[in-house]
Amino acid sequence: MDTVKKENNPVYSHKDPTPVNMTDEQWKKILSKDVYDVARMKGTERPGSSPYEHSKEIGTFYCAVCGNPLFRSDTKFESGCGWPSFYEPISKGSIIYAADHSYGMDRTEVMCGRCKSHLGHVFKDGPPPTGLRYCINGVVLDFGSGVQGDEGKIPPFTRDV
Repeated sequence: MDTVKKENNPVYSHKDPTPVNMTDEQWKKILSKDVYDVARMKGTERPGSSPYEHSKEIGTFYCAVCGNPLFRSDTKFESGCGWPSFYEPISKGSIIYAADHSYGMDRTEVMCGRCKSHLGHVFKDGPPPTGLRYCINGVVLDFGSGVQGDEGKIPPFTRDV
């Protein structure tokens, strides 16, 4: 699923770890409206609307905004929450965290470690080995199929979220 106009996106890369800092006006020019609304305005896609929610393909999930590797498919699981769920990011730096007290709730927001786009939230009700559930908006994910290598794989995630 290609939700980003990559031909117009000069920062999209699966290999470049350089942090991305752009203005909202710059993002609006290169992102589709649905991606912009979730990634930059911290929106949420409708539950059950992502084709990635039930995907069983082997490969890597990337940030649809900048191409940063986020999750390996072998960390994806069926949570029943309505969004693609993972128990561990691909590396410690691929995701950043922030307290989210919106809508009267206390949650932990997860953002792309490269472009700081909103991805979703992490909860402490996931499966072993981490006990975490990264609940991610599918519209801000891209997928690359293929055999997963060990590059970027980290030991079991133990960050206190």
